Amino acid sequence: MPPAQKRTRRYDPAKTRAAVLAQIDHVREAFRALTPEQLALPTHLGDWTVHELAAHLTMVVGTISRNIEGPTPLKQELALLEWPFATAEHAGDISEDTKGIAASAPDPGALSALLDRTAARVVELLAATPDDRLVAARPGAMRLDDFLVSRTVELTVHTDDLNRAASLAVPLDRQALAACTRLLADALAVKAPGGSVEVRIPPFAVVQCVEGPRHTRGTPPNVVETDPLTWIRLATGRLGWAEARAEAKVGASGERADLAQLLPLLG
Repeated sequence: MPPAQKRTRRYDPAKTRAAVLAQIDHVREAFRALTPEQLALPTHLGDWTVHELAAHLTMVVGTISRNIEGPTPLKQELALLEWPFATAEHAGDISEDTKGIAASAPDPGALSALLDRTAARVVELLAATPDDRLVAARPGAMRLDDFLVSRTVELTVHTDDLNRAASLAVPLDRQALAACTRLLADALAVKAPGGSVEVRIPPFAVVQCVEGPRHTRGTPPNVVETDPLTWIRLATGRLGWAEARAEAKVGASGERADLAQLLPLLG
């Protein structure tokens, strides 16, 4: 696991909570309008249909209440910047849990009702739980405020997946999009520490990464620039570097400004 940065970005817990709840509400509205035909559509996530994707989004919401309701861990095991690198080993269990939820909610009405119940429980528990409470997340015990930042990533990424697969336009909460963008940008700086390349994702993040001569003044010689949604798709393997470059979704200048070997960060 890559080491955490010496200086970790701080996230406003109140804004993170509001962002998570806002994105959950956007997803709930979308679920109410899903049709059986949409649930049967394929996605770009292996053999998952929209049905499995919707079940997974429900599970993402459910992890908040499940982890809060579980026993309080004795010590913190995972820092926020370690989370993106600690998820892949749990992919099998996550897939099994997703299939279980899909089987238990076989139609749009059942999925919508399940998400509504799950979301209501999350609201109730968050109101009574402090930010510094430790929760037993699947990759390791984390502070609740850090775990909620990880939920902005999951909710943002999979809302985008849902939009693409079912031709929807579910809104992305601005604060959730910002937190997701920043965490994945910081994960790149952790994976490839250095100061020779500046990665710009306006308006939310700028990070320096990759070993080599550090830039200190004027226009950096190696610059990568893209928009938040393209960055998120690159960082999670939804979009390849070569494809993004070919479609002019990423600007890259300088001999070191090639991130192909560093992506994706999160599977």
